[in-house]
Amino acid sequence: MVGYCAGGYKYFTSSQKIMSQKSDTYKTLSKASEPIIFKEKKSKFYGYAFPVQTIEEVKPILEILKKKHQGANHVCYAWQLGVETKSYRANDDGEPNNSAGMPIFGQIQAFEVTNTLVAVVRIFGGTKLGVGGLISAYREAAKMALDVSSIIEKVQKLPIHLSFEYADMDFVMRIIKQYRLKIQEQELKEKCAIQVLVPKSEFENIHSIFESKHTIQLKKL
Repeated sequence: MVGYCAGGYKYFTSSQKIMSQKSDTYKTLSKASEPIIFKEKKSKFYGYAFPVQTIEEVKPILEILKKKHQGANHVCYAWQLGVETKSYRANDDGEPNNSAGMPIFGQIQAFEVTNTLVAVVRIFGGTKLGVGGLISAYREAAKMALDVSSIIEKVQKLPIHLSFEYADMDFVMRIIKQYRLKIQEQELKEKCAIQVLVPKSEFENIHSIFESKHTIQLKKL
């Protein structure tokens, strides 16, 4: 479902699958990029790229950029969130429709990154660029911002919660060690409880191994 709101953006909900993720891995940013600047006919376009995990993180970042560039005419941006099912927003911030946000989003797609926000701040130089010029400038600034970003590959993992008696501890720890599972939480009292993160591609196999021990209670989260 597509929603149109004031401010020149299109927002696609997370229920819409934009592309399928067939493996465990996905690309994202390890940290915020260094700012770049692209100049076109005396207009300045400052490009930034940030790793984000939630929509709520976006607004504070944009507010910081607006304070940093108080003379800016536009702070245009796009973000993409999610791994298997992705959502995104592209915002023109007063520029002609689809001349800024969508070119920026196009570069997020081109670099195949997710959980990523790219913002481009424009300071007008006195000469109009036209829609074609704006598209080119915003696209180039976004590309430059992602070019200087630290792009990393992460493994998508799913949690399993295990509840068991001490008698099963050796079995549980052996499987955890064998498959190099990450322990996310653990509570060792009268009854043991451990939550592990499992690579998505191995999830069903590892879940079946734990399930084969009938004294272990499993809960998918």
